[in-house]
Amino acid sequence: MVGVYARAVTSGSDRLPTRSATLLSIIVSAYVAAQLLADVASLKLGLVGGRAIDGGTLIYPLTFTLRDLIHKVAGKRVARTMIFVAAVANLFMALLFWVVDLLPMVPDSGPQSELFGAVLGPVWRIVFASIIAEVVAELIDTEAYSAWVARFQHRHQWGRVLFSNLIAIPIDSILFAVIAFAGVVPMGVVTEIIFTNIGVKVAVTVLSIPLIYLVRPDPLVEDEFVRAMPNSG
Repeated sequence: MVGVYARAVTSGSDRLPTRSATLLSIIVSAYVAAQLLADVASLKLGLVGGRAIDGGTLIYPLTFTLRDLIHKVAGKRVARTMIFVAAVANLFMALLFWVVDLLPMVPDSGPQSELFGAVLGPVWRIVFASIIAEVVAELIDTEAYSAWVARFQHRHQWGRVLFSNLIAIPIDSILFAVIAFAGVVPMGVVTEIIFTNIGVKVAVTVLSIPLIYLVRPDPLVEDEFVRAMPNSG
């Protein structure tokens, strides 16, 4: 379980080590899947502990830690690429649901057809709010993660997750709630969503910290962006 791209290049091979490639594919798949599931679940506003929350918050916080794992295994460039890949996948999903909703319905095909548009037809404001918040917050997460590694290098890996997520989570929560719901629901509810989202995301972050230890850092990958940071010594 080591970094993939840099090791393959420096060893003169154009193939990724099987174990590393398998690990990276699992993490990337989980990251994109969590992004898509979060966007669908965000269509519902529910209550957690009597406070308003969008349903996507129950899974979306995992994407920050999964992004950290991608960063650790494959480097900063791959992590950045995956952020934009997930954004495109979210947009494609919304477009697909929109096209499917336009198809004429087979008569008497059941409630799953009759209610498809009402349930899964894209609410474009929420779609764009999700994409904007995800891209901005996760790019900031990427830079915060890099700064932590530049400062502590291979030590205190728990801090990579905690530091980068604690910076990115409030930004993500504020951007999403304001863009998606301001003017649609009372501002008191928007504020409640922001604070509840932050609380849930921080809790998930703390619980997900052990995941960073499931993969070993590759010095060839990490040293590359440690050297790239200003004043990294």
